[in-house]
Amino acid sequence: MENNAIVESFADFKDEKNIDRVTLMGIIEEAFRNQLRKKFESDENFDIIVNPDKGDLQIWRRREIVEDGMVEDDNLQVELSEAKRVEEDFEVGEELTEEVKMIDLGRRFVLAFRQNLVSKIQEHDNNALFVRYHQMVGEIITGEVHHIRHREVIIYDDDQNELYLPKDQMIPSDFFHKGDTVRAVIKEVIARGTKPVVILSRTDPKFLEKLFETEIPEVFDGLITVRKVVRVPGEKAKVAVESYDDRIDPVGACVGMKGSRIHGIVRELKNENIDVINFTNNTQLFIQRALNPAKISSMSIDEVNKKVEVYLKPDQVSLAIGRGGHNIRLAGQLTGYEIDVYREFDENDDVELSEFSDEIEPWILTELKNIGCDTARSVLEHTVEDLVSRTDLEEETIKEIMAILKNELEA
Repeated sequence: MENNAIVESFADFKDEKNIDRVTLMGIIEEAFRNQLRKKFESDENFDIIVNPDKGDLQIWRRREIVEDGMVEDDNLQVELSEAKRVEEDFEVGEELTEEVKMIDLGRRFVLAFRQNLVSKIQEHDNNALFVRYHQMVGEIITGEVHHIRHREVIIYDDDQNELYLPKDQMIPSDFFHKGDTVRAVIKEVIARGTKPVVILSRTDPKFLEKLFETEIPEVFDGLITVRKVVRVPGEKAKVAVESYDDRIDPVGACVGMKGSRIHGIVRELKNENIDVINFTNNTQLFIQRALNPAKISSMSIDEVNKKVEVYLKPDQVSLAIGRGGHNIRLAGQLTGYEIDVYREFDENDDVELSEFSDEIEPWILTELKNIGCDTARSVLEHTVEDLVSRTDLEEETIKEIMAILKNELEA
């Protein structure tokens, strides 16, 4: 086999893997030297000249000329009579330099060299892929669903590279079919053996942050900065934004007229409820904004322990807590404070029984409502004996309920 045929035989492979010719020639030289060391234990007497422009490879071997019958190593030495066939004037002690053809090294050498070359090219491709995607961590990428497994979805990018979207990085309501287009953020790149594995995420807060950058021009241009994002994927998110231009309302710019700008982001996140909040260094005001839509009556902030006690009217408590406790939990994550909510009463205030659903079982509340007791005070106006006779509740149960209601009103 001619030496330059080796180079040309890998031309298609080079184009497929996007390896430039200069890099390919360097890989060929390294692979060839590795094989020489395996065959002769050393490659020091070989000179390899690569010409990336012409795509050829020249191999030259230097050997010392010795007396006939005195050769101890065929790779390092050559008999005088053989050297004279190349040039009559050669003498013992001089050096013979000859060009080596690949075929002269044997068929087994050529096959092993080709296998080594494929391995080196694959290693180069894996390293290049790792570096490329490692530099893209935190960026959004779009791909096509190629295969759906039980614990992950395999996505192909435009270059047909495999990307992995694990089940736990998917929004709960995500459901994909083969061929679907998917957007996600590159979460991390890990090495699994020699192959880089690109992990995607649609639940990471960075995904929502990058969607703001993609969909809202002022964020992309740097006029508005996303300070922090917290999420319960698929349910609710809070995004703190800040404008460095007093003429720009960051919340209004992000939401858009009638929600026009943020609507596309909400759809991408499967109708995730997104609260956009104007960031401020005023802790009290920031906490107040974070608990929106609840209206706070007062608060007590413990800066040392990063805790805050928030007092609200009874009808505002459920708004502050939110469905499933998402609102208060996200507000705490956004502000960095542990938030405790307290109901605020005056002596004439009352509380709807429905407010106690987290402390009293629903069927008990229904029993009380059936006799016209819809509020805490309406229950406490009755005696224990009266409630026992009018409901199916046990005396001990009624005493426990009345203690809960009384403690709440006194608090």
